Amino acid sequence: MLIKKPIDIASSEITPRATYLRRRDFLAALITLPTVSRMVTTTDTLTPKAAVTSYTNFYEFGSDKGDALRNGGAFKPSPWSVTVDGQCGKPGTYTLEDILKPHGLEERVYRMRCVEGWSMVIPWDGFPLANLLKRFEPSGKAKFVEFTSVERAGEMPGVRRGILPFPYREGLRMDEAMHPLTILAAGLYGETLPTQNGAPLRLVVPWKYGFKGIKSIARIRFVERQPVNTWQEANPVYYGFYANVNPDVPTPSYSQATERRLGEFFMRHTLPFNGYADQVASMYAGMDPRRLF
Repeated sequence: MLIKKPIDIASSEITPRATYLRRRDFLAALITLPTVSRMVTTTDTLTPKAAVTSYTNFYEFGSDKGDALRNGGAFKPSPWSVTVDGQCGKPGTYTLEDILKPHGLEERVYRMRCVEGWSMVIPWDGFPLANLLKRFEPSGKAKFVEFTSVERAGEMPGVRRGILPFPYREGLRMDEAMHPLTILAAGLYGETLPTQNGAPLRLVVPWKYGFKGIKSIARIRFVERQPVNTWQEANPVYYGFYANVNPDVPTPSYSQATERRLGEFFMRHTLPFNGYADQVASMYAGMDPRRLF
């Protein structure tokens, strides 16, 4: 059996041309402002797009890294809406157009790190999550933000198989959600997000492990108490709420001290907070760094 590695897969095999053109048209119809700025937080070489779009964790489509690419063809990212509720002044159901049009997308080049020991450097197209959350007028009681993914058994074979306790849920403390590094992404590499990367809207928190980057967001809820995220419920020995990248905290099976960048042969040393300690470490002053995973 011939097994292709992500770097060996041609872009034409990942996204059919007709689908690619339709997605570009869809994004152009939603966004009124072009990408106007670029934030580069690392000088590391970008991970090849073929790897980023073929080697993913999206358990709604299956547990294998290639399942979302193989099984995502039936998924419909349009039309889309996001329900907003909880401790806020402007709850409601907002269309994707409502969410995206007031914001000009900007490119953010971020290092991304996964618990499994691999990492990527990705140019995301998005905008600060804080800009969106402020529009909903969170109250003083809102201490956390809870996110929920869409759950469509008919389009998502992993949901039908019950791989995890779906729908997928994640959460951030309010100051984490409002941090300028935290973004909502609607694209990567200058193109609309493909299904396997979380279309049409996903969270990106670059100093945390990748499972915090919830995909295909369908609900945003402002809450008083720390929510329980899906992986924390499914396997709390491996997955905590904060999930800050910490090379000194091993999982029960392996060390987190090193990582392999997709497309590279040699291992790298894992950086505390994924290299963003100068920007975010102050938010966790006085907290046990081992418990932050």
